[in-house]
Amino acid sequence: MDGLEKINFNLEKHEKTETSSLDSKPSVSNKKMHFNFRNFIKSKKSIALLIFVVFLVLFGVFGVYLPATRVYNSAKLTYQDAQAASWAIKTQNVALASEQLKKTKADLTITQENLNGMWYLKFIPVANWYYNDAYHLTKAGEHGLNAATIMVSSIEPYADVLGLKGQGSFVGGTAEQRISTAVKTIGKITPRIDDISSELSIVRAEIDKVDSKHYPVFIFGTKAKNTIDNLRSLTDQSVDLITSAKPLIKILPQIVGEPDEKKYLIIFQNDKELRPTGGFMTAYSIFRLDSGIIHVDSSSDIYSLDATVPNKPQAPKPILSYLPKVPLLNLRDTNLSPDFKVSMDDFTKMYKTAGGYKKVDGIIAVDTNALVAAMEILGNINVNGTTFTTKNDPRCNCPQVIYQLEVIADQPAQIVKENRKGIIGDLMYAIMNKAFSSSPKLYWGPLFQTMLSQLSEKHVLFYMYDKNAQDGFETLNAAGRILPFEGDYFHLNEANFGGAKSNMFVSQSVTQDYSIQSDGTILKTVTVDYKNPYPPSDCNLERGNLCLNAVLRNWFRIYVPKGSQLVSSKGSEVKMTSYEELGKTVFEGFLTVRPQGAAKLTVSYKLPFKLSDNSLLPLLIQKQAGTNDDNYKITAGLKTLEEFKLASDKNLNLKLK
Repeated sequence: MDGLEKINFNLEKHEKTETSSLDSKPSVSNKKMHFNFRNFIKSKKSIALLIFVVFLVLFGVFGVYLPATRVYNSAKLTYQDAQAASWAIKTQNVALASEQLKKTKADLTITQENLNGMWYLKFIPVANWYYNDAYHLTKAGEHGLNAATIMVSSIEPYADVLGLKGQGSFVGGTAEQRISTAVKTIGKITPRIDDISSELSIVRAEIDKVDSKHYPVFIFGTKAKNTIDNLRSLTDQSVDLITSAKPLIKILPQIVGEPDEKKYLIIFQNDKELRPTGGFMTAYSIFRLDSGIIHVDSSSDIYSLDATVPNKPQAPKPILSYLPKVPLLNLRDTNLSPDFKVSMDDFTKMYKTAGGYKKVDGIIAVDTNALVAAMEILGNINVNGTTFTTKNDPRCNCPQVIYQLEVIADQPAQIVKENRKGIIGDLMYAIMNKAFSSSPKLYWGPLFQTMLSQLSEKHVLFYMYDKNAQDGFETLNAAGRILPFEGDYFHLNEANFGGAKSNMFVSQSVTQDYSIQSDGTILKTVTVDYKNPYPPSDCNLERGNLCLNAVLRNWFRIYVPKGSQLVSSKGSEVKMTSYEELGKTVFEGFLTVRPQGAAKLTVSYKLPFKLSDNSLLPLLIQKQAGTNDDNYKITAGLKTLEEFKLASDKNLNLKLK
């Protein structure tokens, strides 16, 4: 038993040992198996990661880099062609512009195809921003090119009529026949303005979908964001201009007498005797336009017409105060408002009562600058035995035509000559007759461009009785209106109430200085310096002298934002007054400038709004019609912000802080 027990004991022990041994082996084996599985998993991840990296590299190369390079290269070529087309348009080479636009459109199509090949970027975050922006920009470019193509293709057949470079169709017949043909066919062009407007509206819609916030300055710099913002602003302005001018463009054939003739009163404003709308209204003509061909019905001085006006009312206060010995309001003095339409409304009411009244469709005012600008292109003009030139006359340091007109119109004569100032109407007719009787390619192009400049500089103003025509001219800023504006505004308006032609000799410069108070209040000081370095004329009429340079009796008004408060003034010879007119606050006064003398006007006032920190101040300066290149300087303390000659209305954004 003992032995069995012993044996059993040993067996049990042995079994336990074996069991223990067996138990331990699987444990070791499992451990090894578990270790190998992890390695296996790790190797799988490495392979997957490697594959993913390779995919990214391949996608980056073949899915992004190479396609993007193709898009970039084609876009670069498209841009170069677009610049060439733009240059051709700016240089009025219509034929070349047409060719370059076709080439640009073809290149843009390739760019769009290359871009469309990257469609999958639409589904990738962030990348889809730039893909979509590129897509909208190319679509905008497509419709912009469409608009340019419509414009150029519409103009191309009439290139020589406009004096442009291209294969025009008006090479035969007389000048009048070519004008008539152009006017009669222009009706076929003007409907295309709707197509141009439609294309530009699509351009605006596409550009509005581009978000400049996708291009932060710290990554892309300021150029990308500024370019997009400027492009959006330029497109908005173009669409607004075309949309607003459409009524005028559509009725343009009617304005120039197609199919029914139109009649206009042409008023000559002598800017050497400055008045609120550009000059003293000294002469007039009645012109008829029949399919673009001009006929002069009558031409006379304003005094002859004025003499036929019955029951004249009492003169308004400014005339009674500053224009000596004029108790009644004359037709020639009705342009007292700086807003040309308001003045012509008053003129028309009195004109309709005149015995010399002729029904017209509108009024066009021109000044000496427009006459001289036309003559500089056309050359000398002969009228009634007198030759007029633009050469400088030392007797007035002005063009000879200006001095000669003053001699004929104003110099006392022993023999009374009726309608002496009618010479101005005759001169205007002679200028137009010479322009229209010559080859279009010789004069019309330069004249067309010059007249656009004269419109911009307010030497030619329009007042139309047709609402659509008037709205169109106002949109082009060719109607002499005082404009509404959000921000700072400035318009200096002056009237020479002395009778002499002193504005020919007086120069002036305007300084506008801003001072920002701690609470953001804006104090503005305007200083106007007047100088007349020339000796006085001998104004003894009994001796038959020509009185040009005499004392300038200057009635002035300063138009500023409504609600501005006058703080102080110095230089006015009467107490300055303040009132509201034309949606502005007006500061009014009077001063004189003597030959070989000077004068200074200083006006300080508080603007009706405050300036926030780091914000820009918008400023609109409106030029008075009839003035020419007055010097302007804008300062903020000792810092000069802007300095320029005021040739036309000027928009500025000033950084005052």
